[in-house]
Amino acid sequence: MQRQPVASSNVASVGYAAEGSILEVGFTSGTVYQYYGVSHSVYTAFLSAPSKGRYHARFIKDQYPFRRVM
Repeated sequence: MQRQPVASSNVASVGYAAEGSILEVGFTSGTVYQYYGVSHSVYTAFLSAPSKGRYHARFIKDQYPFRRVM
């Protein structure tokens, strides 16, 4: 999945696949996670959030099934 870089001290890049509603998040540590069943509106809100790390912690982490891919 293609990810785009984002300005954040914790999140390095974010990608989204509409087919399957998969959100992929790359962290500055080098780890990458995929989250399943994420709506496009959550993805766009994540991209526009002033703090990507806070948004991830509050609205994505532990809210969706996920797996580490890297």
